[in-house]
Amino acid sequence: MTYARTEPTDQEPDIRARPPLVREFLLVAGLFLAYKFGRRAANGHVEEAFRNAGNVWDLERALHLPGEGAVQGVLLHSQTLIHAANTYYATVHFPATVLFLAWLYWRRPLHYLWSRRILAVLTGAALVLHLLFPLAPPRMLPAAGLVDTGQVYGPTVYGATPATDTMANQFAAMPSLHVGWAVMVAVGLIVATRSRWRWLWLLHPAITLLVVVGTANHYWLDAIVVVALLAVALAALRLPRAARNAPAHLPLAAGAGAVPGGGVRVPAYAVSGTEVAADSYVTGAAHPARTPAGLAHPARTPAGSGAGR
Repeated sequence: MTYARTEPTDQEPDIRARPPLVREFLLVAGLFLAYKFGRRAANGHVEEAFRNAGNVWDLERALHLPGEGAVQGVLLHSQTLIHAANTYYATVHFPATVLFLAWLYWRRPLHYLWSRRILAVLTGAALVLHLLFPLAPPRMLPAAGLVDTGQVYGPTVYGATPATDTMANQFAAMPSLHVGWAVMVAVGLIVATRSRWRWLWLLHPAITLLVVVGTANHYWLDAIVVVALLAVALAALRLPRAARNAPAHLPLAAGAGAVPGGGVRVPAYAVSGTEVAADSYVTGAAHPARTPAGLAHPARTPAGSGAGR
């Protein structure tokens, strides 16, 4: 049995779909700065942020969601473990997303454009929620009884008090972009690759979820809301048809079906528009004959069959 030639497992990117690098860099940097300044503009609203925090905490209990303290209790069993969680929270979120976009830009341009749009929409929606629904994180809520692990064990990306923090808005817990970006990184890499191991990328959002909850930077509902927003964005902005219809990556065994001059042997009956004998072949490199007159192996008709009358 012979097989038609297929695309290599790591297909070459369609460079025509790759947007100009400088333009993309400026666009992504501009979106990031707009988001950062937007969060800073949403700073303050202390009383409202703590009132919302109390409501979120009560809602979680009414929904019988597991307590955030259960995850933190596991991390606090080991100072090394809690330090690793704080480090993951502080250092993985942004670099992982940048590397994700950079790899897609170079290797999967169509997937890059789609992923960049999804992340931009998700981040914009998150900024709107930050403005409309300021929320103090559980590490600040006395009723939660949780430890601010960043301040106690380090490292932390936040100032000791929100009022003196000039780098971040600490009342922007809802929704969790740590979780939202991590889920999109996993989804984007699973869709853009064909490795049997690609599902392991789901470990990134899973670890991120445990880290943001265990360090008391986010509630469970922060993660639930951002996943819902991401689902809406994914439903509204579909992957381009050209990316969805990429050839299947089925590696051909070495030497299987090879013919002189390159290409592979393809059964002639697989070539649409021709009627040739099942034991004849054309090459996968160039299908030279599409009309009966040009076929190298014309169909053989058994004698006496009456064909051609």
